[in-house]
Amino acid sequence: MLFRDPQRKSLKFYSLYPVCYMENTTKLAPSLAVKSYIELTKPGIIMGNVITAFGGLTLASKGHINFMLFLMTLLGLSLVIASACVCNNFIDRDLDKKMIRTRNRALAKGTISIDSAIQFAMLLGIAGVAILFTFANLMATVAALIGFCVYVLFYSFSKYLTPACTVIGSIAGAIPPVVGYCAVTNRFDLCAVLIFLTIVFWQMPHFYAIAMFRLRDYSNASIPVLPVKKGMLTTKIHMVLYIVAFTFVSSLLSYFKYTGIAYLVITLVVGVAWLAYSIKGFKCKSDAFWARRMFLFSLIVVLSLCAVIPFSSI
Repeated sequence: MLFRDPQRKSLKFYSLYPVCYMENTTKLAPSLAVKSYIELTKPGIIMGNVITAFGGLTLASKGHINFMLFLMTLLGLSLVIASACVCNNFIDRDLDKKMIRTRNRALAKGTISIDSAIQFAMLLGIAGVAILFTFANLMATVAALIGFCVYVLFYSFSKYLTPACTVIGSIAGAIPPVVGYCAVTNRFDLCAVLIFLTIVFWQMPHFYAIAMFRLRDYSNASIPVLPVKKGMLTTKIHMVLYIVAFTFVSSLLSYFKYTGIAYLVITLVVGVAWLAYSIKGFKCKSDAFWARRMFLFSLIVVLSLCAVIPFSSI
């Protein structure tokens, strides 16, 4: 493919296959090279999005599961997400050097070349789109591409400019369950909207919790997340409001008969418990300790909802 090398005035051709090292990079043993490429894809983010996508698939299936569709949708979506994460690593490579938790990433350290990372992202993205289009449908494919664009083109650059980057990131993160839902139904309806809003509202306090216990990293890197720009109190108020919104919107799935009583009960229980612990944050002695607990609690919340959705008709 043809790309412009920012360090040179001329255009440069790159091979279609990623290599383990090129100029200005460190040669890696094959096993370490594979590990570095895997880390570029941010497996933790992929897994989190696969869980919510599975929720969307099972909700739309209503007990009639097409295992091949499930498998190929999750595989195709995972590859698209992996491609987006590699692109994000490429964009953030200089910023990552300033943060303790990211300074050992492959592009920040130079153990993988920029050339190879770009090619790797392209291969992942093309493969993911091809799988979604072939085994799911056009609507699911378009939804995945929208999520890709929001994450790479808007979130990756907005986080240098505004605290609203968290909202933009939550939009991208709420696309996977919609992809799963559309893969089964081939439509975007009220249920898809509610799924999308549920995950948007869930992600906001989830992300704020991360920003709070990693405040020093974000401050050192001059990333204007809400705790850095507005302080802890304002962030805690926002978290409470988003948790209220999450509990209300997620409950609407039962109100509109998309889910049953079991889902509604679990949603209300975990939502109220999450809200109660969020309110405790106004009197906590250590913001960092409380924020870590809030982060872990948020994972319990989303896992609970996704676990009960297969039984949503009960």
